[in-house]
Amino acid sequence: MTDFLLAAVLLLLVTVAGGLVRVARGPSLADRMVAGQLFGTTGVGILLLLAQAMEEPALRDVALVFALLAVVVSVAFVKRGWVRTAAEETDPGDGEPATGGGGR
Repeated sequence: MTDFLLAAVLLLLVTVAGGLVRVARGPSLADRMVAGQLFGTTGVGILLLLAQAMEEPALRDVALVFALLAVVVSVAFVKRGWVRTAAEETDPGDGEPATGGGGR
């Protein structure tokens, strides 16, 4: 059973390598963020599999922390994207980037 779990960990590491390609090539910020979410989810999966294979329950706690951090990162990305979209909508179109805090 341990061999199967370690093989699953290797498969998940291959998906992380594919995600690294997506982070490097884009093409958009959303694609990069989805790849970042892949890292978080895959990291949790890897830690849970390793916790079971190595009989190390502390890895489950680390996996839980990673899962919580992934949610925080997602919310921060969405909030940043929402602010950027609102700033672009209010940009007067003079070629200068809009400032977020009325500093014109």
